[in-house]
Amino acid sequence: MKKRKLNENQLISDKKEAEVESTETAHELPVDEKDQLPTELQEINDKYVRLYAEFENYKKKINKDKEELVRYGNESLILDLLPVIDNLEMALKHSSQDQNTGIVQGVEITLKEFQRVLEKFGLSPIDAAGKHFDPSVHHAMTQVERDNVDEKTVVEEFRKGYMLWDKVLRPSLVAVSKKPFKGQEKTDEQLEIIEEES
Repeated sequence: MKKRKLNENQLISDKKEAEVESTETAHELPVDEKDQLPTELQEINDKYVRLYAEFENYKKKINKDKEELVRYGNESLILDLLPVIDNLEMALKHSSQDQNTGIVQGVEITLKEFQRVLEKFGLSPIDAAGKHFDPSVHHAMTQVERDNVDEKTVVEEFRKGYMLWDKVLRPSLVAVSKKPFKGQEKTDEQLEIIEEES
């Protein structure tokens, strides 16, 4: 019996030693693989950092697109309503001599209310008359010679322009000043002679 118990104890201890040895050899890696581990870990970490940065950029872009959609979502509707404002302003301009009639007052009130509502959605008129010509907000239709005004100044506004928040919705149609030509005036006879020579 003692022999049997010793054999069983021997077997158990041999078994434990074999398990410990197999575990140690399993955890031991060849030298080449040990050198590759830090490199592989660095590559995985770089991929993670890039992926995280791309995801953050994507989230920012989506949020910006969402804000612009909310902000400029009514752009086409407001653009279609601008001729209505133009027509109401033109009606008031042509009825300037009859300011006290009920129709004129009604059109004035309607226009002011209409403009107030559109201002809530970001619409604002572009100041043009008397301002320096700015091609980003003004569209020059013609040039007018003026002595008493600086060159490239808006002297007349044909159609009012509008901004939607910080974006030009419709540029102002304007006439721009230029200095008169102060050189020698050529008469028709002189011009004919020049044309014949060439």
